[in-house]
Amino acid sequence: MKEIWQEVYGMQEELTARRRDLHRHPESAWTEFRTAAMVATELARLGYEVYMGDAVMDEKEMMGVPSKEVLQSCMDRAISEGADPALVAKMAGGKTGVMGVMHFAKPGKILGLRFDMDSNEVVESTDPKHRPVAENFRSEHDGCMHACGHDGHVTVGLATAKLIAERKDEMSGCVKFFFQPAEEGVRGARAMVASGIVDDVDYFLSGHIGFNADKDNELVCMTGGFLATSKLDAHFTGVSSHAGAAPEQGKNALLAAAQAAISLHTISRHGAGASRINVGVINAGTGRNVLPDVGEIKLETRGANTDINDFMMQEAKRMITASAAMYDVKVTTKEVGGAPACELSEDMGKEIYKIASESGEFDLVVPFISLGASEDCSYFMDRVQKNGGQANYMMYGTTLAAGHHNMAFDFNEKCLPKAVGILVTLALHFSNK
Repeated sequence: MKEIWQEVYGMQEELTARRRDLHRHPESAWTEFRTAAMVATELARLGYEVYMGDAVMDEKEMMGVPSKEVLQSCMDRAISEGADPALVAKMAGGKTGVMGVMHFAKPGKILGLRFDMDSNEVVESTDPKHRPVAENFRSEHDGCMHACGHDGHVTVGLATAKLIAERKDEMSGCVKFFFQPAEEGVRGARAMVASGIVDDVDYFLSGHIGFNADKDNELVCMTGGFLATSKLDAHFTGVSSHAGAAPEQGKNALLAAAQAAISLHTISRHGAGASRINVGVINAGTGRNVLPDVGEIKLETRGANTDINDFMMQEAKRMITASAAMYDVKVTTKEVGGAPACELSEDMGKEIYKIASESGEFDLVVPFISLGASEDCSYFMDRVQKNGGQANYMMYGTTLAAGHHNMAFDFNEKCLPKAVGILVTLALHFSNK
């Protein structure tokens, strides 16, 4: 195994360059056309069977997809930045998921590895002290930024695919690489999982840079505490009127939206486990002297398990309906994201801990940390486990310049070869079980 680590440490410059290229060209949920085309091109070059579009995405399960106009603009931008037009065409409609498959000569298990690709909708810092500014890899796309490390995840995924392809004679069974769109807002995994591509996986691995692993040269072997979550938009429609001359003729959608925002935070917390609710956006009205006829809120619920989250969502919809009725306006709701809770495969996690500890490549190997948040990788993990497989989620340690989703986010790129090294080591182990 030592030769794996020697090779990945020698890839530091290559990994850094790819991460920085991706950082300069961030693409938000369902618009990852350049990133996905890069992934597909590289996987094909390495000898993987590549699947895209309808082959890996169930269109009915895609949530929160941008308008056709936005998608077309992002497709055009990707092509202008070097993406293969033929590959971009395969992803029409925002179907930006990619799967690479390699079958090995020896029979064995099917291993699945998942990496998310999308950026945040964040304006990146212009502070000269911000390293992407100082070293010229700040985002070139207005209002989009890799503020969560997914540029690093794609980089790790492609490097892992390269090293596994080089070792195909040492591998057994089959490996599947899943490059997922739209993790932010937990929108993308459901559509990939619904296509059935993960149903035959015996062992599944994924992970995240940073978060609760905030020390350089650290590895968290098991990440639990995935909260189930639902994302909801509510649109209120009233009747506009002159605010001075005829306010009684209007029906105030702004007040209905405001009432809903306040009422939602009065929902009782659940005694069986953690429950959360948050209204993150409220928009309403058209002008100072017009009684508002439009209003909108964007909210999310979370729960320690799916039942608790379902309770929060049911209560949220009840509060929204009651608020609309109070002001005699109409309301429609739309689910735009969601993910189930999930449990780790503990036996698999213990094996990972043993292998990572014995490798001697990490200063700190942590058996388990609770996430206390949501990640739609839970769709993959839950599906694998329900079909009799095992699934686990790790964290790759790094110091951070600022927290995740912050405009000044950045991570120590020395974590990249560490993540690749452990994934390749684990791939060899689990494929040959």
